[in-house]
Amino acid sequence: MTAPDVLPPQHPLISGKTAASPLITAYRGGRPATRPIWMMRQAGRSLPEYRSLREGTAMLDSCLRPDMAAEITLQPVRRHKVDAAIFFSDIVIPLKLAGIDVDIVAGVGPVMGEAIRTADQVRNLPALDPSALAPITEAIGIITAELNTTPLIGFAGAPFTLASYLVEGRPSREYLHTKALMRDDPHTWHALLTWVSQVTGTFLRAQAFAGASALQLFDSWAGALTLDEYLTFVAPHSASVMSMVEDLPVPRVHFGTKTGHLLVAMRDVGATVVGVDQFTPLDVANEMLGGTTPLQGNIDPELLSGPWDALAANVRDVLKRGLSVPGHVVNLGHGVPPDTDPDVLTRMVALVHEEG
Repeated sequence: MTAPDVLPPQHPLISGKTAASPLITAYRGGRPATRPIWMMRQAGRSLPEYRSLREGTAMLDSCLRPDMAAEITLQPVRRHKVDAAIFFSDIVIPLKLAGIDVDIVAGVGPVMGEAIRTADQVRNLPALDPSALAPITEAIGIITAELNTTPLIGFAGAPFTLASYLVEGRPSREYLHTKALMRDDPHTWHALLTWVSQVTGTFLRAQAFAGASALQLFDSWAGALTLDEYLTFVAPHSASVMSMVEDLPVPRVHFGTKTGHLLVAMRDVGATVVGVDQFTPLDVANEMLGGTTPLQGNIDPELLSGPWDALAANVRDVLKRGLSVPGHVVNLGHGVPPDTDPDVLTRMVALVHEEG
């Protein structure tokens, strides 16, 4: 019986399959011979093979069918030769597995059966039964068997982002209900985030034990907060998630969009790697973080649909700025846009490998 704080011996990091990979080397502050690259949303709508496979299957259903989730995760690794797979999931999957009524509505995004805004609703939120994670762990077993020495990155949405979906009931640009709950009923707010943190940490830990070699906590909407708001209402709960996996020897990446003013705080919740969007140059982020933290980023995704020369220049600039960083994994400043030509992505990966 494996001790709860030790990964199983067949885990890719423990067996040695992924421990010396370029990705894990860079995440741990090293300089591999080739700069590693993977891309957020590298699996998905930009790939014709994804669209063909998904035809007739709802988004959340595709995430919870182990064979389909595994195949979608593997598709960009085969096509683009990226240095890591990112587990194909959706930010609301752990909520659904906990029993929350949620669906993905075309053209809208995640929509809740009811918005969660009262203390009674929070008290009645269901606990996540670990047995509900079986589709996740089964998919990861399939994925890691094929990946061999290529690492898999586990994925989860951060507490603030998931809580904002629950409170708003759907995607929002203003977060009016979210900020009102934070301001007017902080007790209920913290109770809600405590629940979300437990669900998220359990979700991430299961992915690590199933075979993920690194974990990424993605705070899509944290950039809407001031630093004081983040430190008061969010950071303790993101730290709670990180604490649930900090005993495991897996790098922990924390990423958000438009979070240049939060990078130090996001690192200090327990991240070992900080993801940087395209709005903060890597050398600037490195200076902000004291030159001690491995970074991930930050090619501008808007350039993927433009002239190749402009994209290539941006890639080379990112590679140059990344030389100042103690460990650099190349990524986009956000996800791959759905209308991106996949051949451009393949060519970009090749350029990183040639010049990085």
